[in-house]
Amino acid sequence: MNSIKAAVTSVHSYVPDSVLSNKDLEGMVETSDEWISTRTGIKERRILREPGKATSDMGAAILNGLLEKSGSKPEEIELLICATVTPDMTFPDTANTIMDKCGCNNGFGFDINAACSGFLYALTTGAKFVESGALKKVVVIGVDMMSSIIDYTDRSTCIIFGDGGGGVLLEPNEEGYGVIDSVFRGDGSGRENLHMKAGGSLRPASAETVLAREHYVFQDGRPVFKAAVTGMTTTVKEVLSRNSMEIDDVNWLVPHQANMRIIKSVGDMLDFPSERVMVNIQKYGNTTAGTLPLCLADYESKLKKGDNLILTAFGGGYTWGSSLLKWSYDGG
Repeated sequence: MNSIKAAVTSVHSYVPDSVLSNKDLEGMVETSDEWISTRTGIKERRILREPGKATSDMGAAILNGLLEKSGSKPEEIELLICATVTPDMTFPDTANTIMDKCGCNNGFGFDINAACSGFLYALTTGAKFVESGALKKVVVIGVDMMSSIIDYTDRSTCIIFGDGGGGVLLEPNEEGYGVIDSVFRGDGSGRENLHMKAGGSLRPASAETVLAREHYVFQDGRPVFKAAVTGMTTTVKEVLSRNSMEIDDVNWLVPHQANMRIIKSVGDMLDFPSERVMVNIQKYGNTTAGTLPLCLADYESKLKKGDNLILTAFGGGYTWGSSLLKWSYDGG
């Protein structure tokens, strides 16, 4: 049995300075701070407003932070996987653009598009390169500029999403710390309830698609809510069962920050203590692929070496899953 695990040895996050508060949204659409807070748990979100800046610029800030915190040199990074649904361009991939902006010229990169599950999928993908012995320094970033695909006249979506993300450095570990196990699932029929209609090969961009406002996120909330709660809860239970663990063996639950009601429902269905559920949705909203690493960065100081973390997410596709991660260092 392979004794090498891919341990998280550093974590870093980035959010833009500009804040879009619930009060600000009251002047943009028919809504209120009370309405948004009650239904989503969100108080504010960050928006990247600087002209000429894009997802790769946030990714570069994350990568530079990881390099500084870990004492790694740019040329030591062998692979960067970027989870995003808002790439700078359809091609080339945003991962290589991030690497170029940070001087990482001795490796390769690629993107993963699994919507809100993207970071989780990318983390396990990156871990496999480390576990195999092929690579020693792999960076996994989840980051999205959701403001670029949000219709700010649609109160059902513009209140939810924000910009930002985070990332981790994965390195080999033979002491049992790192990514232990993952369970992933998908259901393509869910695309009807959560998608961006135009901009792909099915409906290429045209004057017609722009006028029809088809280049923005569409979400049918009710079926997505039900599928998200069921999907995350089921895969968390499966990961625990596969590893002969109980809820009491888990130090932290790290759920995708989609909606406070979803987070609470998942915690309740698992009978997981609320004080050990990572929550920061009130500050950032839903940053899609960025929520999980943002949580890890925000809670880093509370994490202890040997802590068992369950990361779980649900996103467009549908895509969903859960991963068991044993933390490798004292964050405090």
